[in-house]
Amino acid sequence: MWLIVGTVPDADFALTPDAVTAQSRVDGDALLLPDGRRVPVRRGTAALAATALLACASCDFPAPGLLLAGDTGSGTGSRAVYAWLEEHLPELAAAAGGRTGGQAGGLAGLTFHYLFPDLDWHNRVLMALQALERKPLLTADAGFMYVAKMSGYADAYDLFTPDLGELAFLADEKAPHPFYTRGFLLAEEEDVPGLLARARQHGNCPSNLIIKGQADYIVCNGEIRATVTEPSAAAMECIGGTGDLVTGLVTAFLAGGLPLCRAALSAARATRLLARHCAPTPATRVGELIARLPEVLQAEREAIFAPLTAE
Repeated sequence: MWLIVGTVPDADFALTPDAVTAQSRVDGDALLLPDGRRVPVRRGTAALAATALLACASCDFPAPGLLLAGDTGSGTGSRAVYAWLEEHLPELAAAAGGRTGGQAGGLAGLTFHYLFPDLDWHNRVLMALQALERKPLLTADAGFMYVAKMSGYADAYDLFTPDLGELAFLADEKAPHPFYTRGFLLAEEEDVPGLLARARQHGNCPSNLIIKGQADYIVCNGEIRATVTEPSAAAMECIGGTGDLVTGLVTAFLAGGLPLCRAALSAARATRLLARHCAPTPATRVGELIARLPEVLQAEREAIFAPLTAE
């Protein structure tokens, strides 16, 4: 079992424990949860979850569970998520399975997304995860990636999915938030190797990353193993939620049991091939892209899942 953990921008949206083990699905432009509630797919965790659900269905992979709550910045919904997770992790992991993706039992991995950056709660959840007999794979993006770095335990994770600006933040050992990244750490394509080395030197990232940008850098075991630049669609840079789409794809592929580096590379490839099929403009919404995923994953399966050249 894989679990997506995050929040949606709705203060009245109650915690969704039923969706952890019961399957949600995508219905038009919304997530349809097991209790009948609908979550609009615009960007953020809803876009990530919709991507993962559609990709898993298309590839015949086990669908992830969802642990969501509403939070508009107060932290209340996020703390409810943290508390539920700390309490229930042992029972989620009780079945055999551990780190093996694609199995129905156990807790294979978690993808953490937009959560209020509460250091105390982050550390409590991380300690609960580390106390499990078999630690699941841990992926983080967006707000949770920030708090993981702020905690000093970023290297306890298995995969981060930053964009270039977020990589500069990870490389700045003093910055508590991307807004405060020092100006001499330039977020340019040519700076990626140096920023990566600096982030790793200070323990501010795991050894595996998808660095999203005009080129996507696939970092495996601390080394840039692949750079994905084609197909290229400039409009993707203007569409909110495309980074969430990448993280949703790598979540689906990990849930299906792909090795981590192969899953990361396939997610970058799939996003670019999706753009080629959709020919987006700056006015395109991420939900329109996500809706086309099943056909693209079927049509481009061989190209998406081809191994790394060195494999």
